[in-house]
Amino acid sequence: MSAFRLTAEYKPTGDQPQAIAQLIDGLKKGEREQTLLGVTGSGKTYSMANIIANRNVPTLVLAHNKTLAAQLFSEFKEFFPDNEVHYFVSYFDYYQPEAYIASSDTYIEKDSKINEEIDRL
Repeated sequence: MSAFRLTAEYKPTGDQPQAIAQLIDGLKKGEREQTLLGVTGSGKTYSMANIIANRNVPTLVLAHNKTLAAQLFSEFKEFFPDNEVHYFVSYFDYYQPEAYIASSDTYIEKDSKINEEIDRL
């Protein structure tokens, strides 16, 4: 695996250096759940890119909607032009896997709703 090489015309500023250092320190200590808070345009994605480059390990980034997923993909492609960056969007708007609840002998069938617009692609 090649090293993650962050490409940016600027350096972390303001609160970013401290936030990046704290998150990296938390990862080194094994903290699995951390939160990076910031207003729109404060450089959260750039901060994440710095952490990814520092840690140099394959990274999974989750987004709560398709628009943000596409935006993150685009920005990470710019930050890491020499590395592989991919994104996946499910074509399901809703998915409930089948389940069995033994205590009540209840079987729940699989249920899903496919996003027709994405499915046409």
